Amino acid sequence: MIKGLNTTNYAGEVLEQVLTQATTGNELVSKGLIMVIPGVNSAISIPRVKTGQMLQKRKEDPTKEDSKGDFNYSEKKLTPHDFMAFTLFNPRAFEHIWRPFQPTGDLVFRQLPASVQQILLSELLKKVGNELGYAYINGAYKEEGDAYLMNGILTQAAADGDVVKVATSGTTMLQRLKELRAKIPVTMRNNPNLRILMSVNDFDDYDDEMTKLNSKGTEPTAVTQQRYKDIRIEVLAAWPDNLIVATLCDSGMNGNLFAAVNLQDDENVIQIEKWSNASEFYFFKMLMKADTQIGFGEEFIALDWREGGAFATV
Repeated sequence: MIKGLNTTNYAGEVLEQVLTQATTGNELVSKGLIMVIPGVNSAISIPRVKTGQMLQKRKEDPTKEDSKGDFNYSEKKLTPHDFMAFTLFNPRAFEHIWRPFQPTGDLVFRQLPASVQQILLSELLKKVGNELGYAYINGAYKEEGDAYLMNGILTQAAADGDVVKVATSGTTMLQRLKELRAKIPVTMRNNPNLRILMSVNDFDDYDDEMTKLNSKGTEPTAVTQQRYKDIRIEVLAAWPDNLIVATLCDSGMNGNLFAAVNLQDDENVIQIEKWSNASEFYFFKMLMKADTQIGFGEEFIALDWREGGAFATV
């Protein structure tokens, strides 16, 4: 709740724009790494088909027993959970800042200029996007607690018994990336949607190692290309340190990461109203539903060197 401005040096007027804090949004969505399925009010399933080996010796009169490679159908379920963003603020707290727009009477929100409204709404959307970005990756759902709004990709993957967990003895990022790549199925190696996901700090370590190489290292002032053996690396601010994952990433059905929401632009639908007739406060309110899921565990290859990490091998 905003009750006032934390300032002790107001000098009479300020710039028309305010300084806002840098933040990241929902990078899985903004970078096109996950398919967002809109309009899911209760639940939806991802249909999956697996086939076995089909080729065999020719038979002139094959029987039912000769059938090979049946189509095995299964589903992965997404169940969006309800949550919201809600905050109160008093527009009078900003009355003395935007001096050219000061009203002659009582200040109410509709009298604030569009530029002022846009700054507040923009900051709200940035913060919501940042929190959603973290939840899409690391979230875990529980009935109680505002920190447990939805299951993120890593939570869903940890519950999938088909996920490939890579054992590691490497002590450098180059060694670990080599171990990870060795476990990527050959059918995925040349897929244009194959990505390696890692944290900012882990990529910095990789960059430092590449810079130190005697012959192939990058220039000390340059940044290493975000690739390993021609596999594109996606560096995500919300991704945990000491965990790298190789999987297929796409904004459509050609990827392995999925999210379900009740509206595709949920985070942009905002209710702005007066808190009550007798109150000077106004509120921002956003209602949302979301859940995530992975398609195939076999296409989620994880190397985890966190202590007690969910994908660490015994």
